[in-house]
Amino acid sequence: DDITKISKAAKIMERMVNQNIFDDIAQDFKYFEDASDEYRDQRGTLLPLWKFQYEKTKRLAVTAISWNPRYKDLFAVGYGSYDFMKQGQGMLLLYTMKNPSFPEYVFSSESGIMCLDFHNDRPYLVAVGFYDGNVAIYNLKKAASQPSYKSSAKSGKHTEPVWQVKWQKDDMDNNLNFFSVSSDGRIVSWTLVKNELVHTDVIKLSVEGTTMQGPEGLQLQTLGCGTSFDFHKKIDYLFLVGTEEGKIYKCSKCYSSQFLDVFEAHHMAVDSVSWNPYHLKVFISCSSDWTVKIWDHTIKTPMFVFDLNSAVGDVAWSPYSSTVFAAVTTDGKAHVFDLSINKYEALCTQLVVAKKKNKITHIQFNPVYPVVIIGDERGHVTSLKLSPNLRKMPK
Repeated sequence: DDITKISKAAKIMERMVNQNIFDDIAQDFKYFEDASDEYRDQRGTLLPLWKFQYEKTKRLAVTAISWNPRYKDLFAVGYGSYDFMKQGQGMLLLYTMKNPSFPEYVFSSESGIMCLDFHNDRPYLVAVGFYDGNVAIYNLKKAASQPSYKSSAKSGKHTEPVWQVKWQKDDMDNNLNFFSVSSDGRIVSWTLVKNELVHTDVIKLSVEGTTMQGPEGLQLQTLGCGTSFDFHKKIDYLFLVGTEEGKIYKCSKCYSSQFLDVFEAHHMAVDSVSWNPYHLKVFISCSSDWTVKIWDHTIKTPMFVFDLNSAVGDVAWSPYSSTVFAAVTTDGKAHVFDLSINKYEALCTQLVVAKKKNKITHIQFNPVYPVVIIGDERGHVTSLKLSPNLRKMPK
């Protein structure tokens, strides 16, 4: 029809209008450096830039954020709900910083989205995990409202919410491959074979020393509930899994029945676990028990423990320095640390969402710009610029 003929021109026009409306923010994004950092004794600030919101996601929480590996201004946001009593539909939106007023892509789903991940080499593919236990792949090149591939009960979907998905290298036959973790205790590898998602159970999270007494004297094995995981950047087979019980398991893709190690990490669910991008032995974890902990995977006890006085929803390493990380807490604050400057407290603790009953859920660093994006329970995503003190390069 006629409107699609001019859609490209209309998009460019919309971006131009937006750039004019938000010109002051665009100038801040590009040029503003907080001069008062010099007098602040190493401390820094976060400068709010654009706010991304969409009419249909008002009542949904931001449950996942991911930057596109190729287009550095593009990011995907998954929407759902963490409240198991309020489960409904979900949405997947893709925004660009060039157009903060409206998303580039909009997808609706029947179940809430819980996690997503962009493919590193094929940036048009997004893997998504849902609250109902399904996983799917969206292809942004195709003008379709539904995912290109989706799991089903027949193809071995999870029986509980999928908390994280991560793309892996293609398998031997060049088939697409990603992993998912769920509270049903399974870590599953999904391979796209002949346009169908085929699953392989990589590991089952059994809790050692606990068997439940079933009917007629049966010993039932209790499974750990996986909540997050991350793959090692260099050692291909090595990965970490955080669980609802607060344990972190160090696992290998080669062993399906045993773990390489178990860390008694937290007293409550592990909300996020991730390897340091530079220091290959180090990983970070955060939990609802108010703490962020930094570990060496060869040592059983944490190297650093930070108590942030509120449940920590997400933590992220910065892409530019091995010692900088940021965490968000449910009381609406973002905390940025730099261990090379201060090993005890944050260089910046700032309130990002002020409303009562609103919690921050996720944070991500942009891979190239000095910007973080933060999502909250009201469906808003806020972008903030890090002041110079927060982005010092390591010496």
